[in-house]
Amino acid sequence: MIKAHMKGKKKEPVVYAFIDSQNVNLSIQNQGWRLDFDKFHVYLKDRYNIKKAFLFLGYIPKYQPMYKKLRSFGFTIIFKPTVVGNEGNTKGNVDAELVLQAMIEYEKYDKAIIATGDGDFYCLLNYLLKKRKLLSLFVPNKCRYSSLLRAFVSYIVFMTGLKEKLVYKKERH
Repeated sequence: MIKAHMKGKKKEPVVYAFIDSQNVNLSIQNQGWRLDFDKFHVYLKDRYNIKKAFLFLGYIPKYQPMYKKLRSFGFTIIFKPTVVGNEGNTKGNVDAELVLQAMIEYEKYDKAIIATGDGDFYCLLNYLLKKRKLLSLFVPNKCRYSSLLRAFVSYIVFMTGLKEKLVYKKERH
């Protein structure tokens, strides 16, 4: 009975999102606004029916409350240890972690959303495209992103155009 009922229905694809949080966050801040990560997760769930959203971050102990909040929004956080550079700035490049996680999870999703403006992900995007697993490439800044990503222009969603939906607005009391 279940088989007959399911026969005419098309299976919803399982969609996972892989988000280069540093690139997304800084690119959006450079445009003069802040991304509301809660709204972003809700948008991905409502619009793309994502089953899982991975957020890649450099780990800094003092930001534990922020990490807890991001988890409460529904993100799965993958951390990279950070190092302090010669200029005193903290670095936690998450590129390898994002690519590795996308491959670890590969059999579990039908389609992937990658969020970054970084051309270092060209090889992953190209592979996902060839395997028909690339759903969308979310680019945070329409004016500043790697020219390598132009190869995926028909998959690009510019987050700049989603500002009204995703902007963080301080609560008024």
